Amino acid sequence: MSTSLDLTQLSLMDALDMAILIEEEAHQRYKSFASQIGRTGGDNDPGTFFAKMADNEAKHGNELLERRIAMFGKVPMKVQLTDLFDVEAPDAAAPRRGMSLVQAFELGLSAERKAYDFYDKALPGITDPEVIKLFTELRDEETEHVEMIQEAMAKLPEIARVETPNDPDDAPYL
Repeated sequence: MSTSLDLTQLSLMDALDMAILIEEEAHQRYKSFASQIGRTGGDNDPGTFFAKMADNEAKHGNELLERRIAMFGKVPMKVQLTDLFDVEAPDAAAPRRGMSLVQAFELGLSAERKAYDFYDKALPGITDPEVIKLFTELRDEETEHVEMIQEAMAKLPEIARVETPNDPDDAPYL
C-alpha cells in the first residue's frame, strides 16, 4: 500500500474521493481476475467469485459516489488514482488458472484486511473530525466484509479446496 497524499490535509471531499478510487481500483482488479481466469458457470469456481467481488466493490464505490454527490455536487476530484496504489486491490500477480475456490476466497479476504489496515493506520494522522468519522466507518465496513467472506468460506464444500491441474503449456495470466 502506498499513497502520495498528506492525510493530515485531507478534506471530507478528498477522503470520499479517495475511498471511491480505492473501491474502483479493487473493482477493476477483480474484474480483470475474473476475465483472465475465466468462469465455468458454476458457483464453485474462482472466476465467478472474482466477478462477484468486482460487483461488490462497484456497488460500494457507487454508494460512496452517491454520498459524495449529495454532499458536494459535481465538484471535480482533486485526488487521483495515481495518488493511491494497491490499498484494497488484491496483488495483481496473485490469481492463477487452476487455483482453488478457497484460494480465491483467501485472496479476497487478504484484500479486505489490507483495506482495513489502510483505514486503521491512516486514522492517527487525520485531524479533520469528519474525515476521522468517515475513515472509522469505512474501516468498520471492511471488518464486515472480512466476516462476510469468512462466513461464506465456512460454507464451502470440501471440493472447493481442490486445485484444477494446469496445462504446462499455459502462459502466465497476470
